[in-house]
Amino acid sequence: MFWIELLVVLAAIFVGARIKGLGLGLMGGVGLLILTFVFGKEPTSPPIEVMLIILSVVSAAACLQASGGLDFLVSVAEKILRSNPKRLNYLAPVVCYVFTLVAGTGHVAYSVLPIISELALKTGIRPERPLSVSVIASQQAITASPISAATVALLALLSPQEITLLNILAICIPATLVGVLVAAFVSNFVGKELHEDATYLEKLKDPEFVAELNKSVSKTEDIPASAKHSVWVFLIAVVLIILFGSIKSIRPSWNGVPLDMTVIIEILMLSAAALILIVGKVRDSSIVSKGSIFRAGMEAVIAIFGIAWMGDTFIQGNYEFMESNIQVMVTNHSWTFAFALFVLSILLFSQAATVRALMPLGISLGIPAASLIAMFPAVNGYFFLPNYPTVIAAIGFDKTETTRIGKYVLNHSFMIPGLIACVVAVSAGFLLASVVL
Repeated sequence: MFWIELLVVLAAIFVGARIKGLGLGLMGGVGLLILTFVFGKEPTSPPIEVMLIILSVVSAAACLQASGGLDFLVSVAEKILRSNPKRLNYLAPVVCYVFTLVAGTGHVAYSVLPIISELALKTGIRPERPLSVSVIASQQAITASPISAATVALLALLSPQEITLLNILAICIPATLVGVLVAAFVSNFVGKELHEDATYLEKLKDPEFVAELNKSVSKTEDIPASAKHSVWVFLIAVVLIILFGSIKSIRPSWNGVPLDMTVIIEILMLSAAALILIVGKVRDSSIVSKGSIFRAGMEAVIAIFGIAWMGDTFIQGNYEFMESNIQVMVTNHSWTFAFALFVLSILLFSQAATVRALMPLGISLGIPAASLIAMFPAVNGYFFLPNYPTVIAAIGFDKTETTRIGKYVLNHSFMIPGLIACVVAVSAGFLLASVVL
């Protein structure tokens, strides 16, 4: 029965990924229905705690976007990039990395990508190089952000083993950043130089194309003081989360038991969202109508609701079979579990959903917490298929068409930097874990 049930789970994931949007989570519900009523598997408890954390973080980030706070951050990033255009291959991915690290979502990259493309053209750099690595950086930073849904989900699962937020960040921030920088270095040798690219040279013969190249996509504009105040509120909340997650003694406690970090994150993010509404002069309706972060966040919540619940039920219902066939391999070679995380992330298109669906299996199989943290960046595999929104956006912003999907689909511009970043980050993670934990 195991293989038939696995086929049902994979089919639900595949169909849901094809539908996109809410489809992934909803198809998880269909898979759960089949597992429960056809195969008689007892449903586990839905991942309510993780969903509530994501809702609180998304609320704060969406309010920040509605207040104009993200526009202010983009204007700061633009100044940094324009002041050092020759170092674009390194600065661009670092800027996208920091943006995602702070905001907890890779969707902030949309505002920076057109600026990167423009500066690459004006500097004579092949746009494919900084654009592809910047997209990968925005994905890698998810597994280093203290407020991303994926990091929070991992913290919730590992906290019973006395793992703190600082433990995760101390390993994942340097590991993923090194992975991004190595990928940026390698990107310098990807493709022909722009002035040697036949497709680009042919496009230069078109006067309309040349005129389009000279247009500026500057995001710099008058930013209201309220937007800047909103950024400070958000950043203070992030700093407080890091402090409470790092120093257990400063948390409120009852009968010697400190308040759980998941609850602290929820309280701080909801409070930050409320303060941003006030100081940022945000209209409640604009959060939903104008907020791409809010929409993406709601999709993530529903995805985790359906997919993670289905995955938990499948794993718990077949635990004895999986334990007897997998435990020896992952116990002797724990790094092999990274391949499972990578493959599942390709199917789920979500780091958080991958963590919630598969990490419990790693824990139950006895893989050390240090190893699970080291393998955490492996959940960034959704660049593998070139249909993720930030990937499509980067291709669209490149007027030279050097950033593209190859003839064989998988030979696209994001494959090399994505694989390099993941392999280096996981390798660096194991090295750091042996020192930090």
